[in-house]
Amino acid sequence: MIKVLFVCLGNICRSPMAECIFKNIVKKDGIEEKFYIDSAATSTEEIGNSMYYRAREKLQQMNIEIGNHKARRITKEDYEKFDYIIAMEEQNIINIKRIIGEDRKNKIYKLLDFTKNPRNIADPWYTGDFDKTYNDIVQGLEGFIKYLNEKININE
Repeated sequence: MIKVLFVCLGNICRSPMAECIFKNIVKKDGIEEKFYIDSAATSTEEIGNSMYYRAREKLQQMNIEIGNHKARRITKEDYEKFDYIIAMEEQNIINIKRIIGEDRKNKIYKLLDFTKNPRNIADPWYTGDFDKTYNDIVQGLEGFIKYLNEKININE
């Protein structure tokens, strides 16, 4: 089983969007049983809160199942539990390493590093642009699936 943790600052916009979209992708591809997918925050401000309503609205608009998300913070134990810890931006990576320590096993990535145009995914809480965030996440997840297929051929 491939264990993937998506991480952003508060775990109410970008990382739960990535979690839900990725769950939708692997379900449509018929490979959902090969994955354990979750999301977390690097901060403590939103712990226990639901997904931000604008993020939820965007996913509903795209017919993406949401579930009953509650924000949580990444833990040191998550580093051992997950195979991939995928951040939305460079600052998330810095904060993840403050929490978990050194990335000895090279598990930490930035989502858009799996694309031909590596960059940060802007926080829509501040930009208000949930469409751009959604599109960036989808682009990153498509690149991640391609990466996994080249590395381990997940469709077999």
